[in-house]
Amino acid sequence: MDLDACQDMAVGLVKELIRNPSVSREEKLAADLLEVVLKEHGLTVTRKHHNLWTVHRVSDDRPNILLNSHLDTVKPVAGWKRDPFVPQVEGERIYGLGSNDAGGPLVSLLACFLHYAGRQDNPFNLIFAASAEEEVSGDKGVTSILNELGNIDLGIIGEPTMNQMAVAEKGLMVIDGKGYGSSAHAATGGGRNAIYEAMKDIDWISGYQFEQTSEWLGRVSMQVTMIASGTQHNVVPDQCSWVADIRTNEHYSNEEVFEVIKQNMKGDVEARSFRLNPSFISGEHPVVKRGTDMGLKSYGSMTLSDQALMSFPTLKIGPGDSNRSHTADEYIRVDEIRQGISNYIQLLEGLQI
Repeated sequence: MDLDACQDMAVGLVKELIRNPSVSREEKLAADLLEVVLKEHGLTVTRKHHNLWTVHRVSDDRPNILLNSHLDTVKPVAGWKRDPFVPQVEGERIYGLGSNDAGGPLVSLLACFLHYAGRQDNPFNLIFAASAEEEVSGDKGVTSILNELGNIDLGIIGEPTMNQMAVAEKGLMVIDGKGYGSSAHAATGGGRNAIYEAMKDIDWISGYQFEQTSEWLGRVSMQVTMIASGTQHNVVPDQCSWVADIRTNEHYSNEEVFEVIKQNMKGDVEARSFRLNPSFISGEHPVVKRGTDMGLKSYGSMTLSDQALMSFPTLKIGPGDSNRSHTADEYIRVDEIRQGISNYIQLLEGLQI
């Protein structure tokens, strides 16, 4: 499929995706639409839940490259001045929910796949996968299909990065903490205040800094974002619960960070999950070197994506701007989609990994 045809297909498809609501865990309409489109191009489609994928295999002895982005969107926020499910075109802008995050990257990756799907001289096999539940890190999203995709040597993850290379991405870990005391009447001066006990742990979190700083992501950041305690004003509380948001850099796994925290706590702490680890791809990787030769810039991304769930090397790149994600009157520019398709094709042209 030539470049002009790829671009026309992509622009038309992003409008259709807007018309088919795909809020997380409710992606059926968008998945149905994309399945029809893939089959119209003569592709064999596999589907599980609301995830679907197709493969262009050249040879079993060649590396496998995954092109992946997500179908789902967040719910529309209250500030929309347009109908979020009706695409509106104004100049180069296509307005609609999910246009930027991640409709533009998704259709651009599909266009890239179609460009290579008719060729047998590729030095790689290609897998295109559109996944669900990315916005909620759900268990029926990309993690439910990764084992079925087989061995992956490289993943290109479509997210709005202004068509630049996000070579690192912060991980996320949420911790629930609890401090303990003993209750008493507040007027007596007795008891042991659980809030004061919990504050000792909260104070440690606010002041501690992990040693290793990332060139791309900076330090590990820790923020206590919620706290709850007490039953009424005249009772010394015997429990105080708190929640911390931990963002990890590529020098530490979530488990390593948690162990350091746990060893320094006076109360109890529990991690809700360790699964959303930081990501990093070396500047010496062939795909990054190719992008650098193309004039693309590398940077570290503070926003989370499904690459946090992938154990193989991944590069996050795509049209759009993450500052537009999850906002009212979200849009993608047509010229961004065109550039995104061109970038993806150039990144892969003859790529040896």
